[in-house]
Amino acid sequence: MLLKDRYINPFTDFGFKKIFGSEVNKDLLIAFLNTLLPVEAGVVSDLSFLPNEQVGRSEYDRRAIFDLYCENEKGEKFIVEMQRAKQNYFKDRSIFYATFPIQQQAQSGSWNFCLKSVYMVGILDFVFDEDKADNEVVHHEVKLVDRSTGAVFSEKLTFIYLELPKFTKTIEDLVSDFDKWCFLLRHLPELTDRPARLQEKVFSKVFELAEIARYSSVEAAAYEESLKIYRDLKNVVDTAYDEGKAEGKVEGKAEGIVQGIQQKALEDAKKLKDAGVDIETISRCIDLPKAVVQRL
Repeated sequence: MLLKDRYINPFTDFGFKKIFGSEVNKDLLIAFLNTLLPVEAGVVSDLSFLPNEQVGRSEYDRRAIFDLYCENEKGEKFIVEMQRAKQNYFKDRSIFYATFPIQQQAQSGSWNFCLKSVYMVGILDFVFDEDKADNEVVHHEVKLVDRSTGAVFSEKLTFIYLELPKFTKTIEDLVSDFDKWCFLLRHLPELTDRPARLQEKVFSKVFELAEIARYSSVEAAAYEESLKIYRDLKNVVDTAYDEGKAEGKVEGKAEGIVQGIQQKALEDAKKLKDAGVDIETISRCIDLPKAVVQRL
């Protein structure tokens, strides 16, 4: 595959980690998170990267592998996930992931159960089905809320989702740093130069990190492989979802939709496995247990 783009795709594993996933470039992740967090959360001034593989507290608990897992100077935890293709239960997975940094705060002996805040951030390359009728809301902030009063029940758990396909502003429309980050994440591979609206120091650093011509042959090859996996996964997962949904509609039953999606997911997982994609990646992106993928 010949790389013709000037800049990397941040939705690839390589691209996401290159921009946001290293200690030396953590200022970029800090700047990005500060455009997403609610005002009451304050400003993140420093972050420490934590091991991204988490294991349950007992041998019967499942493990989780986060894209990025960080802690700020106040001890608050941040899980940042770049979801490259549609996943049936991404919201459920988000809730499951959030339980790890909550349970890890448990202390032995006498403990008053005071928790540090946990933020689950999902950067999505798709739109939730239930949100397709609303093309205006890109940034979703979800908290535990008392439905009787509308008041927030607790500030300790926040889910933030960015449905980037809904972001349609042009370069001339960009005003806030949030706008600029969304534009950059969505359109970086399409750009051939640095737009005048994105000349701030933080974005200049992103462009420098993202320029493929600066990479060694090893890095370029790693990105090329990551890009191929991204394209293959996005294609098969989107196709599986769309075809499965269509099959279900023909049957006219909700269970038909589910069965169609599941069958296509199994078929396409096997195609990816036969193509040499690793089981961990297939399991995460198609939302199938690794044991199921191994048996295909």
